[in-house]
Amino acid sequence: MKKKLVAISTAVILAASLAACGSTATGADTAASVAATDSAATSESSSVAVTGNTAPVSSGTTYKVGIVQYVDDASLNQIQQNVQSELDKLGTQYGVTFDYADYTYNGQADGTVLQQIASELVADEVDVIVPIATPTAQIMQAATEGKDIPIVFSAVSDPVGAKLVASMDAPGANITGTSDALNTNAIMDLIFAAQPDADYIGILYSSSEDASTQPVADAEAYLDAKGIKYIEKTGTNNDEVSTAADALIAEGVDAIFTPTDNTIMTAELAIYEKLAKAGIAHYCGADSFALNGAFIGYGVDYSNLGVETADMVADILVNGADPATTAVKTFDNGIVTINTDTATALGLDLATVESAIKPLATQITKTATMQEFGD
Repeated sequence: MKKKLVAISTAVILAASLAACGSTATGADTAASVAATDSAATSESSSVAVTGNTAPVSSGTTYKVGIVQYVDDASLNQIQQNVQSELDKLGTQYGVTFDYADYTYNGQADGTVLQQIASELVADEVDVIVPIATPTAQIMQAATEGKDIPIVFSAVSDPVGAKLVASMDAPGANITGTSDALNTNAIMDLIFAAQPDADYIGILYSSSEDASTQPVADAEAYLDAKGIKYIEKTGTNNDEVSTAADALIAEGVDAIFTPTDNTIMTAELAIYEKLAKAGIAHYCGADSFALNGAFIGYGVDYSNLGVETADMVADILVNGADPATTAVKTFDNGIVTINTDTATALGLDLATVESAIKPLATQITKTATMQEFGD
């Protein structure tokens, strides 16, 4: 199957529901097992000590690394690229090879395709699987239950809520990873710092993504406490998201909040212009939203998240770290990315916006509207 999975016809891709991804969650009750430190490949070189190892590693060992991305979007692409580049660096450092080229896939947000990919990786006896985004991690976890294949996930917003781990400090099974957990209250604070007169907030998300459940609940609680009116609209594909955006425009909301929701992220390029034209600022849980036209993106540095994910992979495979006792890694949420094109379209003064939000940010960056980072 290999790379041909990504070439499955558009008809098949569209036919499968994103809800299938969300419905595959499994509990974090997979039996804990030791990390896979031995490669199927046989080393022909002498053993050498690697600094920080609990045991010597054979120079020349090849580890098969499965990398599975949920869907194409700027943040997830950035993670994948940085996982791969960091593995290359670590391979040189340790004198080993991390073979990801033969085992990298994109599920195109299709649960059936992701399940096929999981089966293929298990059959290939990869040494580790790196699922990017919550639905991918859930499917990979289910497919590897009872297997000695560790999972190191990336960009899972709520690992405990998604039932991937027992706790953030002690996952409890053969799985750990990096989280882009969102500080929802901080984004809500940004909205009212930039728009102090806002009194009607739209909440736009996908009901099929488990990662959106908690931040949406947090946003509602925040707004309820302040007595601010709000309305929710959801969509599970681009067409539905566009329709939901139209409904929020018709409602006359002052601003829209979206968490780190991959479904909305993939639709952002199709909705940002009409939101700006209607004078509605979109505040979102990742810098990629701002890159693709939203007014403000807030959250983690996804390039660093990819690097740290690769470091965890190497620690498990090379150093023998146990995923069950390796804490899930979280990151600073204070990076604000402002889309300057959209700020202009909204008629906002950039200096005024920056002054208002500066006390709430650890870093403020700016971007023009592009499809991918580095365009």
